Amino acid sequence: MIKFGVIGTSWITKMFIEAAVITGEYELSKIYSRTQDQGEAFLETLTVDNVDIVTTLSDLYTDIDVVYIASPNSFHFEQAKVAIEAGVHVIVEKPSTSNPTEFAEIERLLSSHSDVRYFEAARHIHQPNFKIIQQTMGELPELQGATLVYQKYSSRYDAYLDGQQPNVLTREFSAGALYDLGVYPIYAAIALYGAPKAVQYLPTLLANGADGKGVANLFYDDFNVTVLFGKSINSYLPSEIYGLKETIAISNIAELETVTYYDGNGNADNIGQKPDSNPMVHEALDFANVINDPVGNHTKYNQWFQLAKQVNQTLFDLRSSAGIEFPADQKEY
Repeated sequence: MIKFGVIGTSWITKMFIEAAVITGEYELSKIYSRTQDQGEAFLETLTVDNVDIVTTLSDLYTDIDVVYIASPNSFHFEQAKVAIEAGVHVIVEKPSTSNPTEFAEIERLLSSHSDVRYFEAARHIHQPNFKIIQQTMGELPELQGATLVYQKYSSRYDAYLDGQQPNVLTREFSAGALYDLGVYPIYAAIALYGAPKAVQYLPTLLANGADGKGVANLFYDDFNVTVLFGKSINSYLPSEIYGLKETIAISNIAELETVTYYDGNGNADNIGQKPDSNPMVHEALDFANVINDPVGNHTKYNQWFQLAKQVNQTLFDLRSSAGIEFPADQKEY
């Protein structure tokens, strides 16, 4: 069994813990929280036993194999860095770092800790329906780009309207629409089409300088991919991938509930599978396979790592095109 600890006590941490348990490959050992009381309150929501609550990273990274990090974005780098130096594998929620400088430092640390594996938790690219999309795209006679949509009104936007500064909508925490919901369609675009030749981001900025929503354009040799995302509105538009007259429509590019193939002659075929009740099971199992057999799964791991690197650079290039800076960009490593 893979002994793991977690950083973060939100709904997404709970979902990952449940997914890890479902795989039968993991055993939750430790929960890191800023306070003992908060950690114990979170533990009460789980159906696991023999779990320690710790309030320091040094206690967390003792006697575990892997850590799952779901803290605010700006904390990811330091928490992952300490884990790697302690010889602990890292599963970190996207975006894994604030900028390419931090990612390069992670890459440097990994080169001197060759037994450690570093995973970015882009759960949707590990799901069966995403693989069906990739396979179907490969059968199209020609590709002509895509429109990818993920716009979901956030309860934290209500807090912002009430005068608060929630973490997910502030530059201080390396956040905003692009670095929150936008990561999903950007990840999908690069996983499906590769890194773009050039990018452009047109954000709608909040009063604090963070982006509440926006439109990103990814430019390729023969087509463009348009990406719409935001936390201040709801959209019910599907995402679409374009062939010639053929179209692949996805109900939600992050959740992948349904995938429909339109042949352009009036025929529609539901080619997707019914998603699992917990969408994180497949990524948890994929990561466990690498941890248990790093040599046999080296190619897959390297592909995921290089994809994470490309996504990180693209996110940075997009916000740079819009003049959005994070405090983390000023740090030296």
